[in-house]
Amino acid sequence: MSKTAFLFPGQGSQFAGMGKSLAEAFPEAARIFEAADEALGFPLSRLCFEGPEEQLKLTENQQPALLTVSAAAHAVLRAREVRADYVAGHSLGEYSALVAAKSLDFADAVRLVQKRGRYMQEAVPADVGAMAALLKLPDGALDRILAEAAQGEVVAAANLNSPDQIVIAGHARAVSRAMELAKAAGARRAIPILVSAPFHCPLMEPAQAREGLYWQVPNPVRWSDSIRELARRGVTRFIEVGARGVLTGLLRNIDPSFEGMKFGEAADWEKLK
Repeated sequence: MSKTAFLFPGQGSQFAGMGKSLAEAFPEAARIFEAADEALGFPLSRLCFEGPEEQLKLTENQQPALLTVSAAAHAVLRAREVRADYVAGHSLGEYSALVAAKSLDFADAVRLVQKRGRYMQEAVPADVGAMAALLKLPDGALDRILAEAAQGEVVAAANLNSPDQIVIAGHARAVSRAMELAKAAGARRAIPILVSAPFHCPLMEPAQAREGLYWQVPNPVRWSDSIRELARRGVTRFIEVGARGVLTGLLRNIDPSFEGMKFGEAADWEKLK
């Protein structure tokens, strides 16, 4: 029997205007945004709906904002009896998955990820760290590139997203060296990622001392492995729940046979039905 998994995105999926159509079209979604505003004590909903982008991209705002959009979208699906056999989250999205599974209260979660973002930002001073995506890096080249690029600094695999996409993180100069080495080794592209801190690498260890963050923050996201495990358990339909459709795109790179859909805007409902 075919099974369904809800996938929840992490940082990098944010944009000014996200969630606005959901809140306008579905009362369940509007209530989630109201709950987030109350839990945090400031109008997070306005930041999601209107920006500005400069404030939205700050990690301590971005994390609760993305969680709230995912929770709002999930509330709409739940109210319409769209259920999942499994839930999974990419990095920050793990908290959205826990809320969806009723393992974590939404108000607690939104306060927690705001602190998570603050601690992660404080772990590395501004402009010290960086992240980059390496596309279609030849097999077996990653370890050599990271070792050669380090030169006494930190650079490590942060997100193992698909066979065609690996994200690296660490000191800015080491990441820059790794990008050049990757291109020389035959990578199709090496793209800087605009983030406020180098997530999922050893530079995040100062944030590891904070409660609830111990294992996830300094270690890589093994997303490709996670999707393949869901498929092994019989999942054939994946629904990305939240902003944009980054994870839906990654599905096709992991296995073109996987069926991916997204639900993060009101207009997505007609396609999903």
